[in-house]
Amino acid sequence: MTRNVAVGLDGTPESLAAAEWAAREALLRRVPLHLVHVEAGPSALTRPAITPEMRRTWAEEMLERAAADVRQRHPQLEVTTRHFAGQQPPAGLATAASEADLLVLGSRGLGSVAGFLLGSVGLATVSATEQPVVLVRAAKGRAGAPSDSAQAEASGEYRDVVLGVDIRQDCDAVMAFAFDAAARRAASLRVVHGWTMPPVCTHYAAVDAGEEIAQALSDMLMPWRQKFPSVNVVEQALFGGASRQLVHESADAELVVIGRRIQDAPLAAHIGPVTHAVLHHSAAPVAVIAHR
Repeated sequence: MTRNVAVGLDGTPESLAAAEWAAREALLRRVPLHLVHVEAGPSALTRPAITPEMRRTWAEEMLERAAADVRQRHPQLEVTTRHFAGQQPPAGLATAASEADLLVLGSRGLGSVAGFLLGSVGLATVSATEQPVVLVRAAKGRAGAPSDSAQAEASGEYRDVVLGVDIRQDCDAVMAFAFDAAARRAASLRVVHGWTMPPVCTHYAAVDAGEEIAQALSDMLMPWRQKFPSVNVVEQALFGGASRQLVHESADAELVVIGRRIQDAPLAAHIGPVTHAVLHHSAAPVAVIAHR
């Protein structure tokens, strides 16, 4: 099966920004870009005057316009499109993700401080797929226009990739994605572990705990340093909540990579408090990697 980078489109500026980010990622991976639109069935909110044929025509034209724009920006990139009809968006996007290396979605931006506003479709899609999902916020200005990150890329310089890890859990899939992303970009990888102490704790106990945590983080990263010797790794065992530390580190990052534990319960849709907070407040694109 030919792998690709898939991106969900709905015609909004956010989804067009996601398409531009996904196009550059597809070029880095040397795979095709797959533009996907999921057309949900009519609901009580659908205007009666809009027929299924009108919705289908709009979707197909929107996909073709987006594909033409991407091809103009990146003529060396193979671009395909697909229109899903009659499915709920999370299910259709999860199907597209299952056939891709990763799925890219747009997310409404609320400015440099507030970061993302992730809607119900984005949250449900992140929960519904086990493939990596990247959330991209539209930059200021025209949708699809080159961002600061794209301009840095054109000059051959990337900002750091930031990886959030929990030293108490096995997160090989998350680390593999982050190291690979940094290696493809020849970027540094900042590995962040946030930790806190109980309310009652002596100064000396805190110092000892910090040294132990820093050593555990170093031990955790050692095999990955050996596997990716070209990646410059910066270890940061930081005192404070993990979500707050990662949001802070996202301010000057190329990409933030975090994990999501796969829930065995079929109705479970939780993504974890740290992942949820980072998705809503990161200033950089966020890659969510499902792992057990």
